[in-house]
Amino acid sequence: MSIETLPLFPLHTVLLPGGTVDLRVFEARYLDLVRECGRTGRTFGVCLILDGPESGGVASPAAVGTEARIEDFDLASDGLLMLRLRGARRFRARRMRVRDNGLQIAEIDWCDSDPEEPVRPEHAALVDVVRRLLERAGDPDAGAPGRQFNDAAWIGWRLAERLPLSDATRQSLLQLDDPHARLQRLLSLID
Repeated sequence: MSIETLPLFPLHTVLLPGGTVDLRVFEARYLDLVRECGRTGRTFGVCLILDGPESGGVASPAAVGTEARIEDFDLASDGLLMLRLRGARRFRARRMRVRDNGLQIAEIDWCDSDPEEPVRPEHAALVDVVRRLLERAGDPDAGAPGRQFNDAAWIGWRLAERLPLSDATRQSLLQLDDPHARLQRLLSLID
């Protein structure tokens, strides 16, 4: 059995499955990572920084993170590389090592995919909250098929992405494996 590894890009933000994050990339270690991903089609992991800097040093990342796929890229007016990342699968890092250039590589286990389960009646109000949030933002997901609006996991991730939550709260939601437990936690956060 081979050990699966994933390079990490620790950030002071949480990338959620299906969510997006925009990044400005300027450090050599991450420019090398992006080049490698472009050449090989590989992905990398985004983890919330628990301690340490976002640039210029080695940070201590959370053990649960999200696989990031590069969805778009561009050069900013200042010449820096701009990336739009899309969150995919969740993972748990077992062990980490640091390359000579400071890039962290984690041995990982993939978390189980979210089951496709309908939103339970006690969480039905959260579906309306997601619809209103997406409509106000002019988000194309507002017109998503009704099936998505009945998917407990999708509703939970969109709420966790759109609500004004702390990074620590988003991280705790990312670490929950049960989409219904995630919705219950979100319901308790909404007054």
